[in-house]
Amino acid sequence: MSRIDDLIRDLCPNGVEYKPLGEVAKYSPRKVSAEDLNSTTFVGVDNLVSQKRGRIDATHAPNTSTLTAYNPGNILLGNIRPYLKKVWLADRSGGCSGDVLAIEINEQHSKLIEPQYLYYILSSDSFFRFNQQNARGAKMPRGDKSAILRYHIPIPPLELQCAIVGVMNQLTTLENELESKLTSEMSLRSTQHKLLKNSILRITSTSPSLPLRELAKFTNGKPHERLTTPSGDIALITAKFISRGGIPDRFIQSNDIKTPAFLNDIALVMSDLPGGRALAKTFHIKEDGKYAVNQRICLLTPMDADILHPRFLYHILERNPKLLAYDNGVDQTHLKRSQIEAVQIPVPSMNEQIYVVNALDKLDTSLAELTSCLSSEIEARRKQYEYYRDRLLTFPKKK
Repeated sequence: MSRIDDLIRDLCPNGVEYKPLGEVAKYSPRKVSAEDLNSTTFVGVDNLVSQKRGRIDATHAPNTSTLTAYNPGNILLGNIRPYLKKVWLADRSGGCSGDVLAIEINEQHSKLIEPQYLYYILSSDSFFRFNQQNARGAKMPRGDKSAILRYHIPIPPLELQCAIVGVMNQLTTLENELESKLTSEMSLRSTQHKLLKNSILRITSTSPSLPLRELAKFTNGKPHERLTTPSGDIALITAKFISRGGIPDRFIQSNDIKTPAFLNDIALVMSDLPGGRALAKTFHIKEDGKYAVNQRICLLTPMDADILHPRFLYHILERNPKLLAYDNGVDQTHLKRSQIEAVQIPVPSMNEQIYVVNALDKLDTSLAELTSCLSSEIEARRKQYEYYRDRLLTFPKKK
């Protein structure tokens, strides 16, 4: 930081001039035909990655014949739900949908502003806070295009901009390398968890087995989406709820429950996108009167807890390979009742079931604690790097 501080002191002794974005940049006025685009040049809001992670190739074609054109050096900004922080510095020419803003530096300022510098300004948390505060709409907020152009940006000398970009690039590289290492560590631990789980379950391999339909009652969840309310006291079990380990984000009133869940029911996700991570995930209900079950989720209730331990069933069905085999990797998977009820469930002695339950519960707890620790480390590093980025982009205003 000392070199940057020295440059600020030498080049900006009286501070830095701030200007509205609209004085130095504009939204791209150019158009391009959808026929001239492909998966690598078309950018819709869905293939901009949240949290400033750039872009991925499009998985669908544009739904309009003409789109806004962008060029290398333009900043593409997702304009739906600004809190997702979708932004990309274009490294090619192409076209973007109406929900993506293509911002380009005015020609008269092209030699005064470095595109990467402007990109870092518009990917700062300060900008995204401003954009969110001025967004319009509740359920699907959109950035206010006029307000965005009123956002004041610092314009230091080009030499200082280039020096800041160099440091920013180094910080980005460090952050990406660290996240890659921590993510790889989590993936490794997850693989080890699967191997250990399979090892523990091997003790059931010689046990007699029965189809699930002979061991548990099946109940299909019903749609509750139109009944959700912030003031509700009943958590709605959805695929997202189960994927997050039982953290609720949608609620309904108790008198609106269509499919209640009871103690020792096992909720299972029946539908997911191709290759998704939610299909066949399970959740063990441990209290009466707290949950309602949404559509695309089923409940499985052991018929006799003396024969089949509910927690044992939870572990056996969790991402069960027989159910995952129905995911062809191309189409959305919708598990059928008959497919679920046909799964063979081992039925060892109750002592063996309890042993498996205790071992797998400990294994799950260990993985959850490690994952939480690594996730916290990633988040802490992000905040640390964001702090340095904000410092680099904060200047005393010119007097």
